[in-house]
Amino acid sequence: MDFELKIGLKHSVERVVEYKDTAASFGSGLVEVLATPVMIGVMEGTCAACVQPYLPEGHSTVGTHVNISHRAAVAIGGSYTTECELIGIDRKKLTFCVKTSTEEKTIGEGTHERFIIDVSKFIK
Repeated sequence: MDFELKIGLKHSVERVVEYKDTAASFGSGLVEVLATPVMIGVMEGTCAACVQPYLPEGHSTVGTHVNISHRAAVAIGGSYTTECELIGIDRKKLTFCVKTSTEEKTIGEGTHERFIIDVSKFIK
């Protein structure tokens, strides 16, 4: 399968923490800071968005592995940026380096793997 993907592709998104994004709201803790599952979800979405424009019509990616450390908190109203870089391509397996940070600190970082799928076949 030949796609136009190349090592080094990068993508980033900026977000502001809202109550719905907090551990208290999500149910993963009691404090009103960015929840780990929300951070990981944003990381996955950033990686998916990075490669989607390069895939043929009818194809997408699904997350298969995350290896993430959550190192610091971001309170409600705090802004953060999630950045990814495609660092590995093994047939349909894509590996990304991903990092979430504020201007002052790293919030979380690690690696994420996704697989390229034919959406119609995958749904069946």
